[in-house]
Amino acid sequence: MFGQTHAYSGFSVDDIPAAKAFYAGTLGLEVDEDHGMLQLRIAGGRPVLVYPKEDHVPAAYTTLNFPVADIAATARELASRGVTFERYGDGHDELGVKRTDGPPIAWFKDPAGNVLSIIEE
Repeated sequence: MFGQTHAYSGFSVDDIPAAKAFYAGTLGLEVDEDHGMLQLRIAGGRPVLVYPKEDHVPAAYTTLNFPVADIAATARELASRGVTFERYGDGHDELGVKRTDGPPIAWFKDPAGNVLSIIEE
């Protein structure tokens, strides 16, 4: 039924201007704004919808994973842009990268508290 549909995902935030500044400025993504919502333009051509929600509650899971070739370099660059990394469990290095239980990964939050990650390919 939906085999040929170009589906896309989305998540809510409580402040569209803050989200736009973070995703465009801090993360360097192409961001379009239309009808009070954002579309994050990521590689692969499918947009990610970011929509306002007055009673927003941050997602209790990782909403976006960004694969990177060099997680240490990416973590350093994000930290230089003011990003603070979350620590879930043990096994994190000094940068905040978890290097146990799977590929190297580091989590951080957007201004609305949604969890994002960088994950080494």
